Amino acid sequence: MSDIEIARKAKMKPISEILKGLDVPDRPEAFSPMGRHIAKINLEYIESLNKNKDGKLVLVSAITPTPAGEGKTTTSVGLSDGLNKLGKKSIVCLREPSLGPSFGMKGGAAGGGYAQVVPMEQINLHFTGDFHAITSAHNLLSALIDNHIYWGNKLNIDVRRVVWKRVMDMNDRSLRSIVVDLGGVANGYPRQDGFDITVASEIMAIFCLAKDLKDLEERIGNITIAYTRDKKAIYAKDLKAEGPMTVLLKDAIRPNITQTLENNPAIIHGGPFANIAHGCNSVIATKASLKLSDYVVTEAGFGADLGAEKFLDIKCRKSNLKPDCVVLVATIRALKMHGDVSKEDLKNENVNALKKGLVNLERHINNVRKFGLPVTVAINHFVTDSKAEVDAVLSFCTTQGVKASMCTHWSDGGDGATELAQNVIDICEDNKNTFKFLYEDDLTLFKKIEKIAQEIYHASEVVADTKVRQQLKDFETKGFGKLPVCIAKTQYSFSTDPNLKGAPTGHVLPIREVRLSSGAEFIVVVCGDIMTMPGLPSVPAANSIKLNDHGEIEGLF
Repeated sequence: MSDIEIARKAKMKPISEILKGLDVPDRPEAFSPMGRHIAKINLEYIESLNKNKDGKLVLVSAITPTPAGEGKTTTSVGLSDGLNKLGKKSIVCLREPSLGPSFGMKGGAAGGGYAQVVPMEQINLHFTGDFHAITSAHNLLSALIDNHIYWGNKLNIDVRRVVWKRVMDMNDRSLRSIVVDLGGVANGYPRQDGFDITVASEIMAIFCLAKDLKDLEERIGNITIAYTRDKKAIYAKDLKAEGPMTVLLKDAIRPNITQTLENNPAIIHGGPFANIAHGCNSVIATKASLKLSDYVVTEAGFGADLGAEKFLDIKCRKSNLKPDCVVLVATIRALKMHGDVSKEDLKNENVNALKKGLVNLERHINNVRKFGLPVTVAINHFVTDSKAEVDAVLSFCTTQGVKASMCTHWSDGGDGATELAQNVIDICEDNKNTFKFLYEDDLTLFKKIEKIAQEIYHASEVVADTKVRQQLKDFETKGFGKLPVCIAKTQYSFSTDPNLKGAPTGHVLPIREVRLSSGAEFIVVVCGDIMTMPGLPSVPAANSIKLNDHGEIEGLF
């Protein structure tokens, strides 16, 4: 059966029963149902939870992504189900899918096989409307900026230096660079503008880093929206925008709870991209989950060089979170691609190519260890995997001093991930965590970029022109020097060349531009050809998505 057919056969429980298993009372002040199988947990209830109780935090990341697939979300769901099978109260804590990728390259993002979160169609489409609220809040600020300029521009905004773009939750390359306010005096002053995808919005980043509504409003007010002719910064609070924008987000900020196919709790909230943002679900959702369970399984987007690095250096730095264990997901297929096997030949056994590709897994293992964190490997099993190939990975992990598990959660659900779950329990109970950040706050911004480039990507140097270097110095002069850096680059390689597989060394990290996210409190460093508004592929996933004769969705996954 396909993923969507499996999801439709799920015997879902009322969401009140799922919450009851977490000791959440069936009262209006605790949660608000959004239909029969989805609810929002109220912030007031979260605030009332035991401040001295915290479960174990497990971060799921992966090797460098390939078209062969790694299955990070599927593994996160399977691991949480596996932990529940072993008698632990576990919550899987995920990001919400973006419509752009769902209709673009990858289809849905709710797990797969018998390790899914449900109701799958709602989660992959509009869900509870959080992304629409974020899009609306972002574009309200855009409208207020142009309106202020139209009505006399008392703040003396330089229309050439408006840095706040518009957003939409769809891949649309034609909107990357546009001209607005055409049509004469009645429509305002023409200027160059553009769109980013919603998951690249600073509002999305703030939404996922804010600790409560008050913090959310303050961060929104601190967003840099433009500059005057003499380069004085203009903030969202100068337009009194933070109040109405927070109003649009007051319901969205409450975490969403659903369930897995095995009726275990799943909290799904927020979703910044990991190649162009920090790639983690909301701090509010993660912290609430830690209060409600023994174990929280959460994921960070793409490979560990992007998602995990940003989870640890940005999310953990801003929230005082500390993972107890990191799981690296790998597939035999993906490792063979890193060993230069073409996608068409992946079904054939090739132990030599697999061994060549293991350098990618080794690099990620060593990178995670630089943060002082214990790591275990999950081999996400495909039916084409041979015993010799699986044994080669298991043997390699043994030489690295890492426990590895061959996981069959896609076909067997939680039962297929109990060995991995036991490895995670053993690591967490052993408590050999010596977590540390990769870099300290006091390093200069350029030195922070170099640290990531050299330590995580194994680049030989960072290249930036005089304009970029001066911008970084200006940020430091204005008091932003202690912020972490968020590197935006391709997810398909340690380098900025997506075709460079394995574990390349000696490459150069070219910085194209830097952006100040003064509300989210990090510096975005755009490298290579990465785009903050993706385009659709030549054959988008949307081509296969439709309603059948029974009114059911087909092709979403």
